[in-house]
Amino acid sequence: MVQKSKSSNLIAIVTMCFIFAMISFVTNMAAPFGNIWKGQYPWAGMMGNMMNFAAYLFMGIPAGKMLMKVGYKKTTLIALATGFCGIVVEWLSSFSFVGSAAIYVYLLGAFICGFCVCMLNTVVNPMLNLLGGGGNRGNQLIQTGGTLNSLTGTLTPLLIGVLIGTVTSETSMSDVVPLLFIAMAVFAIAFVIIWFVNIPEPAQERKAVVYEHSAWNFRHFVLGAVAIFFYVGIEIGIPAQVNFFLSDASEKGAGIAVNGAAIGGAIAAVYWLLMMIGRFSSTLISGKVSTRTQMTVVSTVAVVLVIAAIFTPKAVAVNMPGYSAADGFTMFRVPLSCLFLVLCGLCTSIMWGAIFNLAVEGLGKYTEAASGIFMMLVVGGGIMPLIQEYLAKAVGYMGSYWLVVAMLAYLLFYALVGSRNVNRDIPVE
Repeated sequence: MVQKSKSSNLIAIVTMCFIFAMISFVTNMAAPFGNIWKGQYPWAGMMGNMMNFAAYLFMGIPAGKMLMKVGYKKTTLIALATGFCGIVVEWLSSFSFVGSAAIYVYLLGAFICGFCVCMLNTVVNPMLNLLGGGGNRGNQLIQTGGTLNSLTGTLTPLLIGVLIGTVTSETSMSDVVPLLFIAMAVFAIAFVIIWFVNIPEPAQERKAVVYEHSAWNFRHFVLGAVAIFFYVGIEIGIPAQVNFFLSDASEKGAGIAVNGAAIGGAIAAVYWLLMMIGRFSSTLISGKVSTRTQMTVVSTVAVVLVIAAIFTPKAVAVNMPGYSAADGFTMFRVPLSCLFLVLCGLCTSIMWGAIFNLAVEGLGKYTEAASGIFMMLVVGGGIMPLIQEYLAKAVGYMGSYWLVVAMLAYLLFYALVGSRNVNRDIPVE
């Protein structure tokens, strides 16, 4: 029986890690797709991303309730079917018969995909934390899933950059249809896999449990929900504005006239690659180094890196890896500030898992509901990058990163003070 339990847990862990990878694959299409729409509609650069994350605001709490009512497996299946539909709608925006409504069809598809990734996130985070037994081990499993999440996050902007090349007035969604077909196939295959996999159902076992309080009664959870609101804004905003900065051939941007979008996509991919490396490294040390210590260190380093990027003159350049259709993988000369911002990927890599782990620690029977609330606050990934984009138009790309500095300062506060559970008297069994 013990051997069977270990085998079932291993299958569940692998399944959850695969889902973690899918989340990033879908989410990270929004910002590069924004480069396509931005050429036709200047206001649309981050709107796909905004719609993707706005769905969390509407679906977060319902997803948590769904988790308690129908369980982890059925919630996952519903999410995968929803994601497939969302990608189909985005694909429809590439057809000429849609006409001037294409942008709105795409935004509808991005919104539907947001429902999908919200539900998947609501499932995968508490499940991995549960399978790891919470604490440092729970964080270790979340970081393992996060490593695969970053791998797909690395490949997505790179693939889109290769497909687009240089953004022109002729660039359209039809140029990235192959990637949409890949996404549809992945959702279909994942649905079949999950259908046949056994997943633990702790929420179903708690159906008879009486809930005297709620997750909102735990101060460290509430502050953690705010932290995740800011964190996702940081995670999305940093590479998105780097991508836009490098893709902008004007004086306001990096001034790269040829293959700017491809270079921007490749440099953004380096950010996600470093996130993968950071999460893998955290997987190795999380059994020995506490989550709180890791969070404190990376928040501090990230603040230093972003401030360095803000004050570094654009004329100071450095070679970074990129890809062009003509030369393949090669080195490109880009502003040094981009390197500092890309290095933040090492810091942001562990923040998602660390914040979730610290926020739900000691919540017991309130974990599933907390996961739903937590996902609702992921809407910050749509709101904060949108605010940053408006700041970029007003004060320049680098000036917009002062918003990121402020959000990182809050995360440092959460790591040092806000993450401590002061409500241990509330029964959670």
